[in-house]
Amino acid sequence: MILFFAPGACSLADHIALHEAGLHFERVRVDLKSHTTETGADYTQINPKGYVPALTLPDGELLTENIAILSWIADQAPALLPPGPLGRYRLLEMLAFISTEIHKGFKPFFQPGASDADKSKAGETIVKRLGYLAGRMEGDFLFGDQMSVADAYLFVMLMWATKNGLSPPEPLPAYAERLKARPAVKLALKHEGLD
Repeated sequence: MILFFAPGACSLADHIALHEAGLHFERVRVDLKSHTTETGADYTQINPKGYVPALTLPDGELLTENIAILSWIADQAPALLPPGPLGRYRLLEMLAFISTEIHKGFKPFFQPGASDADKSKAGETIVKRLGYLAGRMEGDFLFGDQMSVADAYLFVMLMWATKNGLSPPEPLPAYAERLKARPAVKLALKHEGLD
């Protein structure tokens, strides 16, 4: 397997989840400005969308998009799925919320020329959405006492929030620190030069 990533990008969630799952994989860094891999290959020939993440599966198929990749990883390591008969669907519900309501909200922070007013409004919305998740915490993780792939995704969003001067509500800062102490998270951060 090959994970195509950019340091600190949303692909970090997949990087963390792959380590949590104990899956063997290679990493290929992508320069998102030039759309080239660390070996100089044209990344758009691998993933025509031109952004990360992308994961080449053992059979050679390519998966893109966090929801798809994180769901696939959870299928390989069922301990990363929430428990119960609706676990898979609760996971998809959470991944969709993080992707559409939080991740996409960061666009003004990464868009050159975005106004301070746009960033401020986006930040307020992100913190509000994070507040919703803070109110749903049922233990040490999003789904109780066991980590899921959704926790890896939320961890990255909390990193972005802090980096952009936002203040996630409690208990999310302590939650992020707990996640940061996990061996899989430490390893992914080290591989991406973020430790």
